Amino acid sequence: MTPMPARLLPVFLFLALTSCTVARGLKVTQVVGSGMLYTVATVEPGKDRLELHWLNPTTGQPYRTLAQVTARLKKQRQTVLFATNSGIYAPGPKPLGLHVEQGKTLVQVNNARSGGNFALLPNGIFWVKGQQAGVTETQAYKRNDPRPDYATQSGPLLVQGGKLHPEFNKGSSSSKLRSGVGVCEDGKVRFAVSAGPVNFYSFAVFFRDTLKCPDALYLDGSISAYATPDRNTQMVDFAGIWTVSR
Repeated sequence: MTPMPARLLPVFLFLALTSCTVARGLKVTQVVGSGMLYTVATVEPGKDRLELHWLNPTTGQPYRTLAQVTARLKKQRQTVLFATNSGIYAPGPKPLGLHVEQGKTLVQVNNARSGGNFALLPNGIFWVKGQQAGVTETQAYKRNDPRPDYATQSGPLLVQGGKLHPEFNKGSSSSKLRSGVGVCEDGKVRFAVSAGPVNFYSFAVFFRDTLKCPDALYLDGSISAYATPDRNTQMVDFAGIWTVSR
């Protein structure tokens, strides 16, 4: 092979690096942490189309299912590559806490201090704005509202600044299928759904130590599900639904 001229090497390296960057995007993988299998969707804000849905704009009614959102987006010539429920919800179904879509607040921040996992303080908000994403404690979010494109509130916070929620107990017997989302050291967003029952402590450790997410939020448990083009694990209706589409 003829050696590449030295003057062309910087150009070649630039093109190679650019190609790698463009090629990156959504990755859905199976990851094991402390003996538990998780489905992990890695999302790059600004490169992947990450959106939140609740009400069908045509009917004004909740989508309820991952399949219905997928069908709606298909009509808009979008292919859903990954979808999952956005968090704890109330009858309706209606998001129990903050819900922002396309910059519009459809449900306000919920300041509840008692009542289930949602109010196991500190809880928090996962938000997306352009190429940025964050998991922010609820009161801090209210003080420094980033005016996101999309946001969902849930609880408890799994990890905050690299520290586990103070109420988590390593030996807890409260184990359930769980889902959550983290913003990780590499700036990427990672959704995780466990394949079986785990307690909060183990789930939080998985985000912090295996996925390297210093900030992570619990989304829901027991009924949590996800969908990809070849798999849909949903069993009951949802309120808010996150999608990654092409």
